[in-house]
Amino acid sequence: MSKRKKYINSCEISELITIQLCEIKQKILIEGKSKNLPVIIMLHGGPGSPIPFSIGCRGLFPEWTDKVIMVYWDQLGCGINNYQLDDSFHIENFIQMTCELIHYIKQRFPKNKLYLFGLSWGSILALNSALRVPEKLDGAFVYGQVLNNLFFNEEVAHSFDDAPPKIRQMVKKILEMGTDCAYEVLDKNLKMLYKLLHKYTNGYFNKNVERAPIGKIVFGLLTSPDYSLKDFKAVMKNGYANNTTLWKELLNINLTPLLAELKIKYLILQGETDIITSTTNALKAAQECNNENVSLKVVKNSGHMPSAEAMNACFRMLSQFIA
Repeated sequence: MSKRKKYINSCEISELITIQLCEIKQKILIEGKSKNLPVIIMLHGGPGSPIPFSIGCRGLFPEWTDKVIMVYWDQLGCGINNYQLDDSFHIENFIQMTCELIHYIKQRFPKNKLYLFGLSWGSILALNSALRVPEKLDGAFVYGQVLNNLFFNEEVAHSFDDAPPKIRQMVKKILEMGTDCAYEVLDKNLKMLYKLLHKYTNGYFNKNVERAPIGKIVFGLLTSPDYSLKDFKAVMKNGYANNTTLWKELLNINLTPLLAELKIKYLILQGETDIITSTTNALKAAQECNNENVSLKVVKNSGHMPSAEAMNACFRMLSQFIA
């Protein structure tokens, strides 16, 4: 703790502030060793899962904040910005909030280069925002690009070819039911599919390599100078629980045509064994969009959730990207 506190005090900027995004007060954390560094807005995954990068991470990633100013935002409905999301909240609301956050940060740091870093769900916000406010950004960088056909596709089905017959039948039934069933059934099916993918495939986590140090991050959130116990609990159990619109939209989304429209540098990192945001699909989309601004790199031995090496790869490639 003393080492973390000492590092925080050594930063030229390390502050928690409250701003309005879509007329709702929300907190963001801005931290960097120097005020002159490039700025990166972190867009976490989920929806509603602010790990590894959240407001509870003040002083937790000096390897990043020595090189860039990090903007941490617990997206509305989770963490320190926990909020009950009813079905009036759609993906569009979060894209608008992201664009407003970009405008605020650009006003605050008009001379600094500004980038987006999106993880999984956050890649939806990054891609759409990059198209809407390209004049504010110098580039965007994502891990696990969401494009289309999440979960309900042939690649997921074939990943269970070597599983026991009972499991194959269970997966087949879930995939045949698709996304048009009642939300309660869909939610149950997704949770089951997640468990099966985790146990029988390398789609989520690649079991052959070391995982990212989630335990260290969780402990960091527990001892955060900004998080209360209530905020910590809202990292996992939060205001997304009763929203049925976001997942319905997410499972039926198709962002592939948007890649061709990007006017800023856009780097996609994909885990080699990722079948959730399919790496095979992403490679094809990146090649066929015929846009020199779009590039894609495959991270060896990593699934949809980045391994320890994938986290290091993200940091290395990010450093190259902003250089």
